[in-house]
Amino acid sequence: MLVTIHDTELKEGILQGIIRAKELGRPVLVSEVSKVGAMDPLLFFASGKEEFLGERFFWKSPGEEITIAGLGIAAQLSVDSDDDRFTIINKQWDRLIKDSIVMNSYSSEGIGPLMFGGFAFDPQKPRTALWSKYQDALFHIPRFMVSVLKGDVYLTTNIMCTKYDGISLFTKVASEREALLNKVIEGSEGEKSSLVRVEEIGAAEWKVTVKNVVEDLNNGGPLKKVVLARELRLYFDGLIDSVKILGKLKEQQKTSFVFSFESAGDSFIGASPERLVKKAGMKVQSACLAGSIPRGGTDVEDKKLGDLLLSDEKNLSEHQYVVEMIREALEETCESVFIPEKPQLMKIRDIQHLYTPAEGIAKEETSLLQLVDRLHPTPALGGLPKELAVEKIREMENLDRGLYAAPVGWLDYSGNGEFAVAIRSGLIQGNEASLFAGCGVVANSDADSEYLETGLKFRPMLSALGGVQE
Repeated sequence: MLVTIHDTELKEGILQGIIRAKELGRPVLVSEVSKVGAMDPLLFFASGKEEFLGERFFWKSPGEEITIAGLGIAAQLSVDSDDDRFTIINKQWDRLIKDSIVMNSYSSEGIGPLMFGGFAFDPQKPRTALWSKYQDALFHIPRFMVSVLKGDVYLTTNIMCTKYDGISLFTKVASEREALLNKVIEGSEGEKSSLVRVEEIGAAEWKVTVKNVVEDLNNGGPLKKVVLARELRLYFDGLIDSVKILGKLKEQQKTSFVFSFESAGDSFIGASPERLVKKAGMKVQSACLAGSIPRGGTDVEDKKLGDLLLSDEKNLSEHQYVVEMIREALEETCESVFIPEKPQLMKIRDIQHLYTPAEGIAKEETSLLQLVDRLHPTPALGGLPKELAVEKIREMENLDRGLYAAPVGWLDYSGNGEFAVAIRSGLIQGNEASLFAGCGVVANSDADSEYLETGLKFRPMLSALGGVQE
């Protein structure tokens, strides 16, 4: 019953898609949505391990407002080394959707044709072998996708039809889908591996870089803040099971965006507390997140630390930089903007942050990817002023950030979607993983305390991977 609900509709859609592909002389996307019974998106993600390894994604928004899991690649959009990558991806997506045939009788966002992926932090930074599997902009339109919204479960099937296809394409897709859904019911066993070694990559050199940047900032000039990041490399005695890590992150980081994006065997995975931007209809939401302090061991200690953060001048001024930049970006792209006067605390498992929500109503012509382009990178991830800070990071930082601290998320065919800032994240490669963490360096920063702050930011991923950084 689960898979045969709209088989007739899917068959008709594929036949129409083949006719349209012949008329246009290019492949046409056919997408069909069915409402299905209860299903765990993480089990769905796990069930695609054998057939779709390297072609999967997973997304859970804070509080599980929406959870999406995709398997296979019906189509791929990508751009390499181009500063206009947001516009190029937008045009590629618009063209694909304009030609497409969509069979969807539901009005929910996050179902039907949807692209999932991300943009590298800085397309001008030379790419190293670490990030060789990811382009500067890479998005997958999944072959099969499960979306869970407010308890309702939707299954989207996407197929690219060409002029050479026939009705046998429908038979192939229908049997593939049925086999996949039977696998979800059975469940699957994951890999068992343990962490054997943690290596700090260039920690001493990183502290020297922080000192040099502080010197530059103290010499005067327009540069006010530079965010510097570093890497931990983890080694395991077997293959790392991303399903287990996602399960732990879901459990431990309930207030964060939990995501995984695979490409050619590698997996970029994380639990980010920070929304870059969400667009639902014309409503836009962003988040100003900057300034942090550890959680306390008791409620009293936790409150004391939180109050300390709320009155700390260095953290408050760093936070205000972010608020002003996000306000400016939203005022350019929105009809109206609302941002509270004072920050509040966002408490996650290992750390608490200063947080100010930002909302707006988008102008008619504003797309989600225009908002992503305008907001990335915020001063919390790049620095201030934006261009000068990114140039300084490019010059001083040894790390190839790839997708770390960059926009990762999804966009559906109606223009709705959401991007998080991919912090508290790591790149899994077989039985090794790289974790990334950064902090804002300003004129009065101290290299040792910044080093300790990055240690604190490694904790969410280290904890999920079975290692704790003291």
